[in-house]
Amino acid sequence: MSDSGYLLYPELEPYTRGWLEASGGHSLYYEQCGNPQGVPVVVLHGGPGSGCTPTQRRFFDPAYYRIVLFDQRGCGRSQPAGSIHENTTWHLVEDIEALRQHLCIPRWLVFGGSWGSTLALAYATRHAEAIVGMILRGIFLSRATELDWFLHRARWFFPEAWERLTGWLAPHERQNVMGAYAKRIFASDLKETVQSARRWNAYEAAIMSLLPAAGGAEVEDAVTLARARVQIHYLLHGCFLAEQPLLEQVDRFRAIPAIIIQGRYDMACPPRTAYELHQVWPEAEFRIVPDAGHAASEPGIRAALVEATESFKLAQQQRSRPA
Repeated sequence: MSDSGYLLYPELEPYTRGWLEASGGHSLYYEQCGNPQGVPVVVLHGGPGSGCTPTQRRFFDPAYYRIVLFDQRGCGRSQPAGSIHENTTWHLVEDIEALRQHLCIPRWLVFGGSWGSTLALAYATRHAEAIVGMILRGIFLSRATELDWFLHRARWFFPEAWERLTGWLAPHERQNVMGAYAKRIFASDLKETVQSARRWNAYEAAIMSLLPAAGGAEVEDAVTLARARVQIHYLLHGCFLAEQPLLEQVDRFRAIPAIIIQGRYDMACPPRTAYELHQVWPEAEFRIVPDAGHAASEPGIRAALVEATESFKLAQQQRSRPA
């Protein structure tokens, strides 16, 4: 399924933007695109620590979908940027539900990749009744084995990237890379924090795609630092899921129609995690993209995601036709 002919929809602008006030002094940016009367879909961005992007609007037919995107606590345009105060997975779950109610949406399709897939599943454990379907990509369940892969074992494939990440650390710090970075990224020396944040973010970017990605635009220091701080905060705490492992809660959302999309050569979130999820949730459709890594921008992943939104649209249209 490297390219089944499905392309991104044309660029589009939001028809409305707004702010949702949340606990802990957080103010969450959100936007809506597409058809105001269409089938609602909420996009859960990755990270943790990233934000929604204009490209994420384009996986959906704007004539059919009411596309809702928002920046999670501390992320993107949400304020305060980089704040980890009252910022946990379960705060985000309730933010999603608060946004649904704020927008007067009865039920919606949930679309999330990477960390967004984690958050989608966590949301489903508590609010399954609000979900009409799920499209998940690059599954991440925040288990210790997955974090160990990301920070240590992936170096077998990306030794140069790992050396850039850890080469400047003291030898003993390489045994606890995340702790070493947390100490620096939350330090008071702004120059050191930004430098460390850039190294941290660059490592993740280096292992994202099957083929090397073109260099992106320069990111502001404040954005770089906010992203790294939120991500490390979550990873240090196992994304707040240790006491409620998602694989043990599948019965809470088993009946929700779902499509799981996974790149065969995903080095950030290896296929084993998606496979294990499908093993306990066989009702979900499982699609391996044979020539792709992790990034949603890769041709095969992009095509599979658009195909999934089209499949959901077709299924909904068929259900709504008179018998």
